[in-house]
Amino acid sequence: MIDIKLIRENPDKVKAGFRKKEIDCDAEVDRILELDKKRRELIAAGEQNKAEQNRISRQITQVKKEGGNAEELLKRVTELKETIKAQEAELRAVEEEYNTLMARLPNLPDDDLVPGGKEGNVPIRYYGEPRVFDFEPKNHVDLCTELGLIDYQRGVKLSGSGFIVYRGLGARLEWALLNYFIDTHIADGYELVLVPHMLGWECGYTTGQFPKFENEVYWLETAEDERRRFMLPTAETALVSLHRDEILREDELPRKYVSYTPCFRREAGSYRADERGMVRGHQFNKVEMVQFTKPEDSDAAFDELVTKAEALVKGLGFHFRTVKLAAGDCSASMARTYDIEIQIPSMNGYKEVSSVSNARDYQARRGGIRFKREATGKTEYVHTLNGSGLATSRILPALVEQNQLKDGSIVVPEVLRKYLGGIEVIKKPSK
Repeated sequence: MIDIKLIRENPDKVKAGFRKKEIDCDAEVDRILELDKKRRELIAAGEQNKAEQNRISRQITQVKKEGGNAEELLKRVTELKETIKAQEAELRAVEEEYNTLMARLPNLPDDDLVPGGKEGNVPIRYYGEPRVFDFEPKNHVDLCTELGLIDYQRGVKLSGSGFIVYRGLGARLEWALLNYFIDTHIADGYELVLVPHMLGWECGYTTGQFPKFENEVYWLETAEDERRRFMLPTAETALVSLHRDEILREDELPRKYVSYTPCFRREAGSYRADERGMVRGHQFNKVEMVQFTKPEDSDAAFDELVTKAEALVKGLGFHFRTVKLAAGDCSASMARTYDIEIQIPSMNGYKEVSSVSNARDYQARRGGIRFKREATGKTEYVHTLNGSGLATSRILPALVEQNQLKDGSIVVPEVLRKYLGGIEVIKKPSK
């Protein structure tokens, strides 16, 4: 949520920031300012009338004590009560509209981001060289099918399109990737947290996914349980709410969490022709990093998260690039984002395998997540950051395509072999 003080003091800057994200919120900002002014007027008037009511009530007590006639004073108290009741009703209506509009405002982009969408994304560094084949390479769907790693047909049979079944060494390879990610993060000082996969509405609101994207998740409702829950689209949605409505001590920051979860997404819209197999689906596995920091530390935390995600990709031996996103390509909740993209040869380009983002205090304001300064005793909003560390849905396709041999077998990256009992090459199963 945007700080209302910023909107009051510099509405033009706020409007310009939204336009950098290719979002026109001019009318909403103007209406918020109107409602904010009305809200403050109603609060001030209400407090004044309550003070007047209390003063007259004390006067009535004194008049009655002295045996005087308090009829006119009682009449005035009745009038004040009706006025206060009407003001409170008007205030509730104003605050409802005000809160709704504030909740729908996206985060402001950092000043250094260029305006516009994907066309403004800029690669800032490359690592390694693309794999060059001396034979005709196969795509990951054919490789995974021939090697018995993934059963696409039975995934569809069980749950419909957008679902897959990992089998045998495919399941073990997926598990090896997840363990490699988690072990690396734990060694780097992150606390492993296993969160519920079903979450309450407040979690989606805190991260900024709700109310705008409520229809892009899977909702669960039962007659026996009045609380609505949804299947988490990413562990960030849960991790950010760990400290919702809490005040942390300054010496507790930074808090660094990592979590593994399956992720569930409706992925509305049609699939692109080149996104076959497991690259885009309704369920996939991901390891997610989240940090809570002091405001002055969030830039360093962002760089740290980017470096950690890059290190994981380097460890797998992939060629990749790190891309600074333009303002309009950052998600609504984020002030800045870097994507790490790898090549999946059959898809003729780069695909994102990690997004690292800084929400600044946007999510903390929505979730009431603060910390107390030791020197002043004052409370401030924390900054929240997240980064994929990593998602497997594109890592595994890249792994099998980039590491394939002429005979259709797959070389296992060295960092994964200990999780596979020392297997170095995955070969076609013997008939």
